[in-house]
Amino acid sequence: MIRVLIVDDSALMRKLLTEILEEAPGIEVVGTAQDPYVARERIKALDPDVLTLDVEMPRMDGLTFLRNLMRLRPMPVVMVSSLTERGAEVTLHALELGAVDFVRKPDGPIAAGLREYADELIEKIRLAATIKVKPLRTAPAAAPEARDQLAVRAISSFRTTDRVLAIGASTGGTEAIKEVLMRLPPDTPGVVIAQHIPAGFSAAFAERMNRQTGLVVKEAADGDRIMLGHAYIAPGDYHLQLARDGARYVCRLDRGEPVNRHRPSVDVLFRSVAQAAGTNSAAALLTGMGADGAQGLKELHDLGVHTIAQNEATSVVWGMPGEAVKRGGAVEVLPLQNIAEALLKGLSVKRKH
Repeated sequence: MIRVLIVDDSALMRKLLTEILEEAPGIEVVGTAQDPYVARERIKALDPDVLTLDVEMPRMDGLTFLRNLMRLRPMPVVMVSSLTERGAEVTLHALELGAVDFVRKPDGPIAAGLREYADELIEKIRLAATIKVKPLRTAPAAAPEARDQLAVRAISSFRTTDRVLAIGASTGGTEAIKEVLMRLPPDTPGVVIAQHIPAGFSAAFAERMNRQTGLVVKEAADGDRIMLGHAYIAPGDYHLQLARDGARYVCRLDRGEPVNRHRPSVDVLFRSVAQAAGTNSAAALLTGMGADGAQGLKELHDLGVHTIAQNEATSVVWGMPGEAVKRGGAVEVLPLQNIAEALLKGLSVKRKH
């Protein structure tokens, strides 16, 4: 039985979240708390397996509480986020601090809208309960200036835009993508990224990556030219595809049917990279639940593209990369911190297949 503590200042939200989770087999709501101070005492008394946490809380803001929690008593936390611009930014910061995942608060009538999220909420609670959360690292991440010099040397011969890197991720991916992008030099080939993220959060994610890495990172727009030193993140609710326009690569967006239940889908991105760039690409499949991207990575692999799967030890969830490994789609299985360098090296090696 998964024991859940709900932390939210809204009595209505506490009631609705409780009702949804109590209907799910194998989940028990052991308590609720209206603010972090009450939550702190109830965590001690009730010892829950998973916490749901509102991003904006009275008396102590959710981020301060989460930072303290991850330092002193690390546990799986699923954020319950508002759809506002501030809500998106706070949620991404919460993932940086160690929250496992998030669900959005509905933007329509609360009772009706939240019901639509019941399956997503239950699925994410169940997943969170399986994750071993690590204590919050107090040391800051390496600055872009401190990138591996070998990676910088490896890229020095690629000053044109004829090569492309492709990255796919889901649960845990916002931080994993940051780790990879921070280790890429400013003159890296263009990077196209599919991260499972809702509409309204992808722009904030791109802006955050633009601030925190040495690349120019933006939410992809239809027709964007793929440029050296730039990364393009698929907008929430749109598939991102790589296409050729003459001698150039460009972004193409569409709202076709979800693939593997996702839009954006990593498989859609990877297949377009295979078609448009072929062996002028390298690709990495990072942490995430499910199998999206595994088949696309295998198809790239079978073309002779250098393909990488994140290893289990550094993945929040070894679903997508694990499935790619199972299907024989990964040339290398690497810890997260080694993936950027391996992607760059992979561009310089013509692999026999």
